[in-house]
Amino acid sequence: MKQVDLLYTGKAKSVYRTDDPDVYIMKFRDDITAFDGGKKDTLGGKGRYNAEVSSFFFRYLEENGIRTHYLASVEPAVIAVRGLTMIPLEVIVRNVAAGSIVRNYPFREGEVLDPPVIVIDYKSDAHHDPMLNDDLIYALGLATPEELDQIKAMALAINEVLSEYLDARGITLVDFKLEFGRSNAEIVVGDEISMDSMRLWDKETGASLDKDVYRFNKGDVLETYAGVAKRILAPPKGGSA
Repeated sequence: MKQVDLLYTGKAKSVYRTDDPDVYIMKFRDDITAFDGGKKDTLGGKGRYNAEVSSFFFRYLEENGIRTHYLASVEPAVIAVRGLTMIPLEVIVRNVAAGSIVRNYPFREGEVLDPPVIVIDYKSDAHHDPMLNDDLIYALGLATPEELDQIKAMALAINEVLSEYLDARGITLVDFKLEFGRSNAEIVVGDEISMDSMRLWDKETGASLDKDVYRFNKGDVLETYAGVAKRILAPPKGGSA
C-alpha cells in the first residue's frame, strides 16, 4: 500500500488516497481548533494521542460486533481505513448535560440524561453545523428512514460499550460525536473517536479530560491528552478488560 495524493484536509486530519482504491490513509495532525475555528493552535504530539485512542476504540468496537472503517495503524498518528461514502451527519450521544445543550436548553450542567439523548447536526462548515430533525434529514436526502434508525441504534450501542469501558477506568463519558458512512449497502462508523470528539470527566474530581481543556484554558492540553490516553489504553483498576 502506497500513499498517492491528498484527498481531503479537515481541521485536524488529512486523508490521502493510496494505490489501493479501497484503502485510504488518515493522518491525525497536531492542529487543534475550537469555537468553529475561531481558536487555533498546533500542539506537538497531540495527533499521536488521538490516533492511538481512535485506533484502540475502533478495534474494541469491532471486537464487540460494531463495524468501523479502521484497517490498521501504519505509524504514530497515521491509520489506514477503508473507503466510505460519508453521510454528512454529526451524531452526538449525550449522557450528561454539558456544553451546548446547557446553553440552548433548560438543562443543568451535570444533569444525568436517562435515557441518553441523541442530537444530530448537519456536517457543513458553510452552514455552521445546524441541528437537524428526522424530517429535515429525509427532505435533504441525507439518509433513508431505515438508515437513520440503524445509525441511531448503532450510536446507542457504541455508547453502551464505551461508557462501560471508560467507567471501569474512572472516566465518565459525558457525550461524544460519531460520523457514519456507507460501505456498499452497509452503515459503518468512520472519522475518529478521540479526546477531540468526546467529552470526558474524571469520576472522582470532575476534571475535564478532553478538548474542553483547550477550549476553556483549563490546563495543559498535551499533559491531559497523554494522561487520558494512558488510562484508556491500560487495563481497568483491579482486573482485566
